[in-house]
Amino acid sequence: MNALRILVVEDDATLGGGLCQALEASGYRPSWARTGAEALKLARDPYDLVLLDLTLPDLDGVEVCRRLRAGQPRPAIVMLTARREEIDVIVGLDAGADDYLTKPFRLGELLARVRAHARRLESDSPPGRLVVDDLELDRAARRAWQAGRELDLRPKEFDLLALLMAEAGRAVPREEIMAEVWDEHWFGSTKTLDMHIAALRRKLGEQPERPGWITTLRGVGYRLERP
Repeated sequence: MNALRILVVEDDATLGGGLCQALEASGYRPSWARTGAEALKLARDPYDLVLLDLTLPDLDGVEVCRRLRAGQPRPAIVMLTARREEIDVIVGLDAGADDYLTKPFRLGELLARVRAHARRLESDSPPGRLVVDDLELDRAARRAWQAGRELDLRPKEFDLLALLMAEAGRAVPREEIMAEVWDEHWFGSTKTLDMHIAALRRKLGEQPERPGWITTLRGVGYRLERP
């Protein structure tokens, strides 16, 4: 599975900064929001996991949890709370949280919870669904999204993106792409591949002077880059 995108919602500078450093050192991709409003703004982008402090300076953490869950059903939400009463935990869970940790907590315990949720997210991924950063593709439904926006792809563009996402980070030879996406007995010019790559790049928002997702490997083929 790709590195989890984790949203840390914590107003305490020492704790928030420390959590982000520890998560990054563990191979995750954290973002930090210091207020509930900032968290809701950042959460417009897809995240896999949210670490949510319930005591925030502007909004109640339970309300933030409720809004996050209404906007995105996918991410696991772990409450970080100094509230020790059982009713507080129940209210948070009813608002959509998946788990909670009571402050003060040990860093090792938090990282263990993160790993557990990462395993669950990986096992919950439906067959045929590919995710690379903010790109998502559903083979069964033949639909693809970038940062939540559905991409309008022609059939071969879809098949090409599916192959490159499945092999993300690996150089895929032209011959392999032609065999997988077009026909294993393809004979003649492979210029159609270049045209489809160019169209796919445009739909992914790439520009010639500012390349992004797809790298051309001269004399070899193409590679979809992992962030």
